[in-house]
Amino acid sequence: MKAAAAAAAAVLAVGASASNHRHAHQALFEKRGHNASEVCVPGCTTIWKTITGEAGLWTPLPPPPATATAWPTGPAVVPTPIPQVCPTPGTYTFPATTIVVTETTTVCAASTTVVPSGTWTLGGVTTVVETATTVVCPYATTKTENGVVTSVLETTTYVCPSAGTYTIAPYTTIVTAATETVVVPVVSTYCPGTWTAPAVVTVVETATVIYCPFSSSEAPAPAPTWAPAPPPAPAPAVPTWDAPPKPAPTEDSKPKPKPETGSPKLGGSGGKWAMTYTPYAHDGQCKGADEVLSDVKKIAAAGFTTLRVYSTDCGTLPKVGAAAKECGLSLIIGIFIGEVGCDNASPDVAEQVSAIKAWAEWDLVKLVVVANEALFNGFCSVSQLRDLIVHVKSELSGAGYGGPYTTTDVVSAWIGNDVSSICSVIDVVGTNAHAYFNAGTTPADAGKFVAGQLSIVEGVCNLPGYIMETGWPTSGNCNGAACPGVSEQATAISSIKAELGEKVVFFSYTDDPWKKPGSCNCEQHWGCGQLFSA
Repeated sequence: MKAAAAAAAAVLAVGASASNHRHAHQALFEKRGHNASEVCVPGCTTIWKTITGEAGLWTPLPPPPATATAWPTGPAVVPTPIPQVCPTPGTYTFPATTIVVTETTTVCAASTTVVPSGTWTLGGVTTVVETATTVVCPYATTKTENGVVTSVLETTTYVCPSAGTYTIAPYTTIVTAATETVVVPVVSTYCPGTWTAPAVVTVVETATVIYCPFSSSEAPAPAPTWAPAPPPAPAPAVPTWDAPPKPAPTEDSKPKPKPETGSPKLGGSGGKWAMTYTPYAHDGQCKGADEVLSDVKKIAAAGFTTLRVYSTDCGTLPKVGAAAKECGLSLIIGIFIGEVGCDNASPDVAEQVSAIKAWAEWDLVKLVVVANEALFNGFCSVSQLRDLIVHVKSELSGAGYGGPYTTTDVVSAWIGNDVSSICSVIDVVGTNAHAYFNAGTTPADAGKFVAGQLSIVEGVCNLPGYIMETGWPTSGNCNGAACPGVSEQATAISSIKAELGEKVVFFSYTDDPWKKPGSCNCEQHWGCGQLFSA
């Protein structure tokens, strides 16, 4: 067990006019940190008083015997990962340790992350609220007294002035070295049960610290109680539209007509399926039909079978549709919601629906996506979004479309709301998952992270799921272990492609210099089409 792998194992979860397009649809491309799924709602009874951890939790232990054969530590009060110091190269044996927890306990635990030089804001608890509210959250921090670092669990009252995502009680650290491994205290809750850290034999090549985590056969593995994701159901098979398992339809949900040409399947092969595409030039103006065709030819030559478009502005459907037909590609089309309130009769929605019905190239359409992150952005309530989906289905099915529908949002929106009414009116579930916004995910692990996000949302609706957006930026700020870069993007895209490329829509074909850089300084730099060049 290499030191880096061991440390990682111990990390606890941490409009039609081109002139106004950039302002009207900026949110369409704002990735932000919307993979944050931690919600300040404990899963077990939580101790809200201040708890002081073991003194010197992150300070070196005394040196082991010269033979370097075994180095046990004293008994732990709760099953926090045990820090084992290996000061010299050699073979170390850490015996099994068993701890019985008799009552639910919330404590601090250590996690680590590698960051480059600079000033970094780390830690804290992220909470998602739907309205203005006041929350009381436990948060982990450290205190230093007489040179000894002590982990402390404290609580704070925080006023959330409006709906949104808030990070409560983070701290700032300055890194002067080129890169440095920093310790981030995190909140961890342990339920009653018998917890075991198995025996470990490891060979180390340099001086290092190894964290040996506990697991339990009687209680959930230690994880932040602030992420109320239910255990996902097994991933369903790739669907046909007359067959997927789904909740019983409500009385006012209309049965969808069957496709006239059989039952199409979503997804691709060889690690490729779809790419997002918008017909905007680098200055935000609309591309001409010839330029769109040139782009689409390159995407087709790279092996993709499908394009995802978000709206109908900029003549998207006539231009992209004609190019797709010439190149033999299919389309995922969308109804875009970009402001609070998604009334079925709103002029923007009505305009998009009318444009789609007038275009009516149904043989090209494999999927209709009603809204993109409308719940996460607070543009729609659950009931509003459900009604909008029913409205769009009624309009488009009456015009001749007989394929599947969905909506897409981030995991925190799917698990932070009662979405059963939405589940009953969609055919597949969609999510946008960007591993870059998870501070503990390296580019090499992006595929595993995205696959995990998909598994969660499939379990929410018990429907087959697809990733409607995923990618990695080539420039911007580091987010913990998730750093942007050209090579980092290549690594991340390769990881996602290998893990579940047949079920993802890669974001995006080119960079978007017309966008604002955003707080991550990364918003303009998600273009990945060059990685798939034929």
